[in-house]
Amino acid sequence: MQSTDQNQALASSVPETSAPAPSTAHSLRNEIRVWTRDLLIAIGLALVIIVFLYQPVKVEGTSMAPLLSDQERIFINKFVYRFEPIQRRDVVVFWYPLDHSKSFIKRVIGLPGESVEIRQGIVYVNGRAIDEPYVPAQYEDMSDYGPVRVPRDSYFVMGDHRISSNDSRVFGCVPSKFIYGRAVFAYWPVDHFGSLSTTEASTNK
Repeated sequence: MQSTDQNQALASSVPETSAPAPSTAHSLRNEIRVWTRDLLIAIGLALVIIVFLYQPVKVEGTSMAPLLSDQERIFINKFVYRFEPIQRRDVVVFWYPLDHSKSFIKRVIGLPGESVEIRQGIVYVNGRAIDEPYVPAQYEDMSDYGPVRVPRDSYFVMGDHRISSNDSRVFGCVPSKFIYGRAVFAYWPVDHFGSLSTTEASTNK
């Protein structure tokens, strides 16, 4: 009888030691479901942000070299100018004034109401030379231009590669209604990956 009692005791103890296993598996499945849900939500939010706030753009040509190269991929912020004004040095994307089916990317040089003049490659705004460290010496255009007065609600834009840029010197000032984004981030090629404002700051030093 003693032996039987011991066996029963041992047998009854077996379910108690194996009981936590199903509970652990169930907990693991719940955790995986939670992580999957959170991941899908994060991906969904990222897609919403990219689709509605940012737009991928492919750069064509070398007019913004060395900041941007031909075939480089960047993101532009499509809503930034609903909350803050366009500023000098901003790299903007706009509908080409002479053909609205095309988009151009240039740097803002002159603001509404300002006078812009170029003398031997040096840009003067309201009679004062502006500092342009983003234009390498080998890309300078030493010709003269202007002076011109930037119309109200318009901007004078130029490419950083001055000797190879179709810009406001050719097609005139760009109305603000044509400007639909600011270049903010480069993602391809990988060696250019990063914020364009950071890249510009590094180039300016």
